[in-house]
Amino acid sequence: MYHQPVLKNRRTLLERAEKFISDIYFTDCNLRGRLYGDSCPLVSLTSFLSPKRITFAEASKQNFAPYRIGDTFGPTWWTCWFKVTLKIPESWRGKEVHLLWESDGEAMVWRDGQPVQGLTKEGEKTSYILSDCLKDEEPHSDTLYVEMACNGLFGAGQGSMIAAPDPNKKFSLQRAELVVFNRNVRELLTDFEMLIDIVKELGEGEQRGYQALFTVNEMVNLCDPANSSSFSKVHNLAQKFFNQRNGESQHTVHAMGHCHIDSAWLWPYEETIRKCGRSWVTVIRLMERNPEFVFTCSQAQQFQWVKSWYPGLFSQIQHYVKKGQFIPVGGTWVEMDGNLPSGESMVRQFLEGQRFFNQEFGVHCKEFWLPDTFGYSAQLPQIMQSCGISNFLTQKLSWNLVNTFPHNTFFWEGLDGSKVLTHFPPGNSYEMKGKIEDLVRTVKNNKDKGRANHSAALFGFGDGGGGPTQLMLDRLRRVQDTDGLPKVQTSSPDQLFSRLQSDSALLCTWSGELFLELHNGTYTTQAQIKRGNRQCETLLHDVEIASSLALCQDRTFKYPVKKLQELWRLLLLNQFHDVIPGSCIEMVVEDALRYYEDIRTDGTALLHDAFGALGSKGNSAGVFNSLPWERHEVIETKHGFVLVRVPSVGLSPVKDTQPVTPVSVTVQADGTILMENGILRTVVNKDGTLASLCLINANREAIYDGCHGNQFVMFDDVPLYWDAWDVMDYHLQTRKPVLEVVQPAHVVSSGGLRGSVDFTLRISDKSTVTQEIIMDAMCPYIKFNTEVKWAESHRLLKVEFPVRVHSPNATYEIQFGHLQRPTHRNTSWDWARFEVWGHKWADLSEHNFGVALLNDCKYGYSVHKNTMTLSLLRAPKAPDANADMGIHHFTYAIMPHSGSFQDASVIQCAYNLNFPLRLIQCSPDTVPWSAFSVSSEAVILETVKQVSNERKA
Repeated sequence: MYHQPVLKNRRTLLERAEKFISDIYFTDCNLRGRLYGDSCPLVSLTSFLSPKRITFAEASKQNFAPYRIGDTFGPTWWTCWFKVTLKIPESWRGKEVHLLWESDGEAMVWRDGQPVQGLTKEGEKTSYILSDCLKDEEPHSDTLYVEMACNGLFGAGQGSMIAAPDPNKKFSLQRAELVVFNRNVRELLTDFEMLIDIVKELGEGEQRGYQALFTVNEMVNLCDPANSSSFSKVHNLAQKFFNQRNGESQHTVHAMGHCHIDSAWLWPYEETIRKCGRSWVTVIRLMERNPEFVFTCSQAQQFQWVKSWYPGLFSQIQHYVKKGQFIPVGGTWVEMDGNLPSGESMVRQFLEGQRFFNQEFGVHCKEFWLPDTFGYSAQLPQIMQSCGISNFLTQKLSWNLVNTFPHNTFFWEGLDGSKVLTHFPPGNSYEMKGKIEDLVRTVKNNKDKGRANHSAALFGFGDGGGGPTQLMLDRLRRVQDTDGLPKVQTSSPDQLFSRLQSDSALLCTWSGELFLELHNGTYTTQAQIKRGNRQCETLLHDVEIASSLALCQDRTFKYPVKKLQELWRLLLLNQFHDVIPGSCIEMVVEDALRYYEDIRTDGTALLHDAFGALGSKGNSAGVFNSLPWERHEVIETKHGFVLVRVPSVGLSPVKDTQPVTPVSVTVQADGTILMENGILRTVVNKDGTLASLCLINANREAIYDGCHGNQFVMFDDVPLYWDAWDVMDYHLQTRKPVLEVVQPAHVVSSGGLRGSVDFTLRISDKSTVTQEIIMDAMCPYIKFNTEVKWAESHRLLKVEFPVRVHSPNATYEIQFGHLQRPTHRNTSWDWARFEVWGHKWADLSEHNFGVALLNDCKYGYSVHKNTMTLSLLRAPKAPDANADMGIHHFTYAIMPHSGSFQDASVIQCAYNLNFPLRLIQCSPDTVPWSAFSVSSEAVILETVKQVSNERKA
């Protein structure tokens, strides 16, 4: 057969092939236009609208009214249920028959009372297979139900994805009919698509790209879309190309199906439950058709939801877990934030996650799975190893704004020297689509070439769920071993990490935190959530200690195992990486605050029960100390202030002791106020700033010359895009001190056990700050009890303390420890940390002197040169238009000290500020007692609880 020579105009050949499979151009004569054959209308289509998310049993009993294609329904967050009556024509015998469904919103198909398939146009799932090959004995008539959520994969943002939801958005169904699906056309379209993408991705510098170009051009020549008998020759030509093999040294991509579902983000928790159902039932359908398909799935909480809401689906998942196709990963309750939860909370994430996976699936996860979070604490490797996990997968550091992280596969070393094998998929995504660009990028971006020859590729729609599609599987199947591309194998995390481990001799080690140079506004956004988290962590700590001691004191006391687990799981849920950071919509904030209130209410009741057993139900006042050291503090009772001494992890009757030096508060001639307690002496200006703060015994002034401590400052806070997430470096150029005094500093309590000074400043015409500066007898720090009425927009409030300390590093508390970060900006890695996170304290020390900044619910810090700064409030408008508006209460404290922060008990003081001494009823003859004491100040007894009966947990 005579061939015209192929012209070498790359562009025309490439565009010719693209148009041949276009769904926009020339569909009357190209291949894409033949994807569907005959169509047939539905027998009937009726609908019912519900403002609530209701069960199938409830929905199927409702009155359904006729629905016309194109009619709108809604609004946002409602549910529209459709009843679909269909009859397949007899003439379609032997054909593949689909229900074609194109609509806004996310849908679930129900058949015979069970969920069977998720549908969403955004997730490229617009058809439900009624029959692979219609047989006479199959029912040709059926009734299905379609549950339509009035929201998209990414919620319902008004104008942009992360904007606050549009509450009045309307939705519609554009197409609902029966069609004959031409599977051979679909297969051929995939051949064309993969070859076209090879041409594009390999570019003009690779001969393999030209081979793909000429192959796909010849396929267009051979293919007659109107004559299916031409298809096999065309397919064979593609297969000949795909079957040209790689060499042994080629990089191997471990392809794993994935479906990252944020437990709450641009949609509420309740909608996440349905996202899990829709996504996972679709995955099960894919497993039925593709026995080699492997799917990785994290977050025990989501499995728990599916077990409760979709028990039939959960049984199917258990079946495929046993087969090794549906793989629970991660070992945590949710994919939590990697910075803000306490050490004990992080341990509980693993404890509850591993316990659930073990109970329900007989699985113990060996890898921590946290693709999408906003930084990673240096303590995580030790916690992982302690929980039986030695591997870690994430990819978020690819979002770094300033510096490119230098590795994809490496060992990560934590605070104590624990190491975990860590992998960042080089494709920089956890929602790949199985396309050529994903595979090429995976090899090209690998920063450990020569050290590691294996990488993960996680494919499937994610964040809002959706998961993999048949098309993604078909794409990957074609290029398992094709010359010019990496090898592709369906794999599991175990297989990937085993290969990486066996090949790890040349891998590098990264020590310390994995700091994300972006999203540092999440340390401050949604302050009420941060406060709720800290207070509930504290409360559950105290409940467990008090309940454990009550169990020892009173054998009739019932330790509240189930209730504590329920409360811990609620707290862990709110630590999800878009909830505790505050990067969620207002509906989620409302849910989270309600959960904190539930924990407070139920936790307080549990504490009361335990105190009843501990105090022998007496009627005298006592004090309970949950911390492992003696405390000598001022507390407030109904009879006023008393200075009490309470032993370590124990209780004492309230007995007023006298301070070594009482507090004195004096108004000076210039209007400033002098406060001292024998340990500290401070001078408070009329505007509430500190003119002086002296550590008396050392005779050291803490406030820098010519500066004032406790200076409130405002900044413009307009990020590049991620509003609730980001504080940008350029905000530092917009510093404006808060100077307008509404109520000058005046004495509220003139001394004795407590001295206090009040003042009010105007932040703007909408916002004010009122503060009580408190100095207690015997207390080495000054407290600032603060109320802010906040009604700002894109503004950031901080408080500054310029101190007389010079040091290249500041120290910050993290989970079960502390780490140092630079106070200078020598390198790009240093200045990228202009805003950092810490927990209860930060300290700046030089030899033999330092200053610590303590707080009871804040996480954002900045220490530059000698200025210590605590971030207090932000005012982003997306995705919650009302974020942080309202009244806020919080406390921070300043503590100058001699020696190191360890010797000065800074750590213990920060705990004292966060864990209040609690009043308890006890009998009049109660003798002070202590359950535990710790001889070394370097050791903190963090948690006391009843041992679990589940040895494997």
